[in-house]
Amino acid sequence: MTLSREVVVPGMLNEYGSFAALVRGLSDRDWATPSRCEGWQVADVAAHVIGQLTDVVNFRLEGLGSADVTERQVVERRGRAPGELADELEASAKVAGDLGASFDDEAWIGPIPGGAAGSTLGFGLEALWFDTYLHADDIRQALGLGTPSREGLAPSLSHIAQVLTDQGWGPADLEFDGIGDFPVSGGGVRTITGDAFAFVLASTGRGDPGALGLDETVNIYR
Repeated sequence: MTLSREVVVPGMLNEYGSFAALVRGLSDRDWATPSRCEGWQVADVAAHVIGQLTDVVNFRLEGLGSADVTERQVVERRGRAPGELADELEASAKVAGDLGASFDDEAWIGPIPGGAAGSTLGFGLEALWFDTYLHADDIRQALGLGTPSREGLAPSLSHIAQVLTDQGWGPADLEFDGIGDFPVSGGGVRTITGDAFAFVLASTGRGDPGALGLDETVNIYR
């Protein structure tokens, strides 16, 4: 169940604001630092996040999230400085904010215009928040900057729960203190608790699922 538009739209925009500030503050040395995303430097991680939003607000949605489109987003921005990409992100986020203000509840649960079959607009925007939050941590981890805020945990858990449900994982409940209960495949049978951020990392191939009593099948990118 996707979080409400009253939560997701402002939360997503705040996340983009934080990401722009993070990128704008990076040095040339930071920009060229390898990340845990295989084959990507910090600059490439930023280019994907920023290119993805630019594609979305320009309704270039075909193949979004695929390896080919992701690579195009990165290649198109190679050689550009952090400040340039931060400027692009802020401009695209302004358009996203204007679009977001026009959505009503019916649109929120409706299909993404030109998007993947079966995906709702709400799911798509929540996925953008999750992706930006996760990649911000990829940059922070590469540069030793510590973890991001907890604000992105709820949309991340909500998104992961939906993807795991689609993949037939579970049933289970993702239940973390102060964040909420996110059922997978209807919930019940088992409850997964512990460190919410550790779960996000484990379920995206960035952490050890064994530390949470899970195995590699919890990785949504497997």
